[in-house]
Amino acid sequence: KKEGAVIDPNTVFDVQAKRLHEYKRQLLNVMNIISLYSDLKENPDMNIQPQTFIFGAKAAPGYLMAKQIIKLICFLAEDIKHHPEINKKLNVVYMEDYNVTMAEKLMPASDISEQISLAGKEASGTGNMKFMINGAVTVGTLDGANVEIAEAVGDDSIFIFGHTAEEVEELWRKGYASSCYYNRSERLKRVIDYLQTGFNGRSFGDIANYLLFSYGISDPYMCLADYDYYADAQSKMTAAYEDRTRWNRIALTNIAKAGIFSADRSITEYAEKIWRLKRLEG
Repeated sequence: KKEGAVIDPNTVFDVQAKRLHEYKRQLLNVMNIISLYSDLKENPDMNIQPQTFIFGAKAAPGYLMAKQIIKLICFLAEDIKHHPEINKKLNVVYMEDYNVTMAEKLMPASDISEQISLAGKEASGTGNMKFMINGAVTVGTLDGANVEIAEAVGDDSIFIFGHTAEEVEELWRKGYASSCYYNRSERLKRVIDYLQTGFNGRSFGDIANYLLFSYGISDPYMCLADYDYYADAQSKMTAAYEDRTRWNRIALTNIAKAGIFSADRSITEYAEKIWRLKRLEG
């Protein structure tokens, strides 16, 4: 109602709601959407699980790349709307002025929780906990509180992908070259080429260059290194969703195990392990 967006409640609601920042990798999410879009343009009759990708985010006023990514999301959304047959299977919505009031409605409506930061960059994260307790299933890297979620729910009830923090450090030590991933992945090449061509009349060659040819560090948050892993995790998650008994079991497991993030446990651990407080007897 707020955005004037038309969404189909029978589609999967895949939600990434958090601050817009390069390390949180909304761009990686968009790259996967572009890949799905290109598949559907080649074959609009392709049998896929209809999906609605919802973004809720704000960018800092002077954060140019974050604002460029917001533009990319919005222009891609408009481009998809020009193809009604595709739009039935693939929809993108960007929620303006994301805030707590919006989150209160958005999180309980979500099927999938996107927690896809580059491993080693997220201190904890609390959005993933809120999604979890509302039954949304996490797709994410082993980063921040995702590590604890994975330990609590087990490998069958979360979709973990990508390089670990240690592997990321090793890639930097060896000399990370994003072009290597581009040159050996046809799927990735097609996505970057689509960025150059653009959406709804606007090229996003600046983002393509940022990923491949930056004068600083190309692809500083390793979207290309994790891209194929992420696309595969998305495919596995979609297949799981189609088995409704399995999906409901996964969602219920997440709700049931969310108690590990209670304030009582958190404060107790701070008191014992960090502040080293002792209990008063009597």
